[in-house]
Amino acid sequence: MSKAAKPPELSGGCTLALYRRVSTDKQADEGYSLEVQREKLQAYAKTFSRVREIRDYLDDGYSGSSLDRPGMKRLIADIQAGRVTHVIVVKLDRLSRSQKDTLYLIEDVMLPANVAFISILESFNTDTAFGRAMVGILSVFAQLERENIFERTRGGMQKRVEKGYWPGGGRTPFGYDYDPARGILVPNGEAETVRHIYDRYLAGASMQTIADSLDLKYERVVYNILTRKSNAGYIVYNGREYRGLHEPIISLDTYERAMALLADRSAAKLVTKTDHLLTGLCRCGTCGAKMRYLKWGKAGYKLVCYSQQRSKPYLIRDPNCDGPSPFAEDVEDGVVRALFAATREKLAGARKAVESGSAAELLRERLKRAEAKLRRLYGLYGDSGDAYLLEAIGDAREEVGRVQTAIAEEASRGAESQAALNACQKLEGLEDAWPYMSVREQRVVLASVVESITISTDYTDIQLKFGLSVE
Repeated sequence: MSKAAKPPELSGGCTLALYRRVSTDKQADEGYSLEVQREKLQAYAKTFSRVREIRDYLDDGYSGSSLDRPGMKRLIADIQAGRVTHVIVVKLDRLSRSQKDTLYLIEDVMLPANVAFISILESFNTDTAFGRAMVGILSVFAQLERENIFERTRGGMQKRVEKGYWPGGGRTPFGYDYDPARGILVPNGEAETVRHIYDRYLAGASMQTIADSLDLKYERVVYNILTRKSNAGYIVYNGREYRGLHEPIISLDTYERAMALLADRSAAKLVTKTDHLLTGLCRCGTCGAKMRYLKWGKAGYKLVCYSQQRSKPYLIRDPNCDGPSPFAEDVEDGVVRALFAATREKLAGARKAVESGSAAELLRERLKRAEAKLRRLYGLYGDSGDAYLLEAIGDAREEVGRVQTAIAEEASRGAESQAALNACQKLEGLEDAWPYMSVREQRVVLASVVESITISTDYTDIQLKFGLSVE
């Protein structure tokens, strides 16, 4: 810390800045009211022998975690203008609960202006080296308390969410109202609009079309509604999903079909402006580099590995690659034939996976039982303090974690099966129409179902999205 000069006495004596702050009514009840602080500060001010002026600064209803307070801003301005010689507070945390802000105020605002800082209850002031050292120490504890409050609040919120209650705070999702008495979301009159948006989107309407029909300003509003899983009865909190107690507006199946369609359409947007059917999809089976279309005289185009073609050095995987460079037309014909030939078999398998049902519901029931058991064990431990229960609590917590992981994996498998079914259905019955489609239209279809095409000397492997493959 820099050494502070002794605060100068203005003509006729010193000017005292008495700062008071209270953030909540509860703090006032606990002895931190503005009136109590005023009495203590004024009593302390009488101990000064030469006082030219006493200035009062207060912030009523402002948190100490930020300096964005009207009274604090006025105090800082007066310090920098040289209007005060001493700043006095009842307690350090009335100035700030942030270590960073406390040190900023003292070291960067007060000390450079030769202003002394005094905290009555902590019995120190920055006229002394000991007082300046104590400021740093005490501000650390003020910051620690603030972080402890945050952790306790967050921990309580986590437990509420795990039980299915809405976390509150922020904006309530469109289509719901928040019932604070029950702690859950309740569908309101806009719930039917939410259902309408899903129905229109799954029927093929674009998000912009839906936004226009509902007189919404941006298509992003529709996107936000579609992707909100709370509509299907879930709560997403800190990156994890929990089954909510609120009534779903749509079914989980409707939500997952909408997300699969959204992924398909997003892939379709990546289609580049090109007249080549497989642009961006082909990779070399020898070195793994991407492959590009290259004009090959009057014979047409070849698919050439970027490691061999050198036009884009950053795409080279192996300068000595000797992978094949087949004619593009042959590969295109082979890919299309293989897709249509395999569609019936793949479609049957994907449909069977979807129609076989999901174990997610059974797992969710198992999770409820495991959580209920854990709560009972906590209750027993709280009543008896029996150390032997700690091991049982640990086992129960591990069981809850295993079931939660299994639910997430099962949901992922179910979504992938549904997406695979959607992909295969896109190809079903498309063979007759294929010759009459433009290259751009054909590319949209391929981009939505094909992940990559690996070209080797002996075979071509077509990797479809969602784990399906065709050779």
